[in-house]
Amino acid sequence: MGWIALVLSGMLEAVWATALGKSAGFSRPVPSVVFVVGLLLSMSGLAFALRTVPVSTGYAVWVGIGAALTAAYAMLFDGEPASTVKILLLLGIIACVAGLKLAH
Repeated sequence: MGWIALVLSGMLEAVWATALGKSAGFSRPVPSVVFVVGLLLSMSGLAFALRTVPVSTGYAVWVGIGAALTAAYAMLFDGEPASTVKILLLLGIIACVAGLKLAH
């Protein structure tokens, strides 16, 4: 159950990180609310997951999932330039996250 919470929390990290960027310094209400709710849910899920997953592994997986999804979203929907190198590096992050799970 901890790993499921960890993956979902990592996905929510991408939600709050994206919302933070869209909030324009918290001047836009909807993205600001999405940021706060996403942050609270993401941190709560991470805290729950760390009951059974070691913090070193859990935090690395959480950050990796959030970073990869945030970058992918920005490239797909926000016009951030995508390149073969960026995509390969993001796939590398995903591979490392999977490796951490397998090593656990």
